[in-house]
Amino acid sequence: MSRQTIKIVAQVTALTDKTAEVQVILQALVAPTRLETGCLDYQLLRNSSNTTEFLFIEEWVDQKAMDIHLTTPHIQEALAKVTPLLAATPNIQKYELLA
Repeated sequence: MSRQTIKIVAQVTALTDKTAEVQVILQALVAPTRLETGCLDYQLLRNSSNTTEFLFIEEWVDQKAMDIHLTTPHIQEALAKVTPLLAATPNIQKYELLA
C-alpha cells in the first residue's frame, strides 16, 4: 500500500473592499511554497460566483512538511498582512484520500 499524503483545503474570504489586496498577498505565496521540500501540489483558486472567496488546495508528503510550511517566513509574513483584510478566520481542513 502506498504512503498517504496530507491533503489540505483552505478557504480564505476577503472583506469586499479588500479583495484585490488579498489576492495579491495570496498569489505571492504560490511560487515560494511550491519550492518547499515536501510540497507536492499547491493551487490557489478564486470562486467565480463570489470573488471574495479564495481556496488553496494543497498536498504535502507528510505532516512534518506541512508543519514546517506553516513556520516559513513567507507564510508568517502573509498571515500578518492578510489577517486584517479578511471577513472571517480562514477555514483550514485536512482530508484523507478514500478512493
